[in-house]
Amino acid sequence: MEVRAVLRFVRISPQKVRKIIGAVKGRPVEQGLNRIRFMPQKSAGILEKLIRSAVANADQKDVDVDSLVIRNITADQGPTLKRFRARARGRGARIIKRTSHITVILADDLA
Repeated sequence: MEVRAVLRFVRISPQKVRKIIGAVKGRPVEQGLNRIRFMPQKSAGILEKLIRSAVANADQKDVDVDSLVIRNITADQGPTLKRFRARARGRGARIIKRTSHITVILADDLA
């Protein structure tokens, strides 16, 4: 059985999240959480919280939590916030603040 957790409009670039995704994809949940627990990146903390949320969703559906595997994690691009910063001679430079939609899918080890 598959369970999922989705986090939308996160204020971090999808590119930064994808760097951490490779470390946990395809691993058992406990092993994946242990791997990212001590990573210093901001996205590691976000992913840890999201994986724990997916495990809680599985627990609500009466799925055996110990046999869950991180089947897939995707980080898609959300809307971009566009801002301006003052520059020399009265000009303005555009600042692009990217957002992400992150989806975690957990599945039984048997599937």
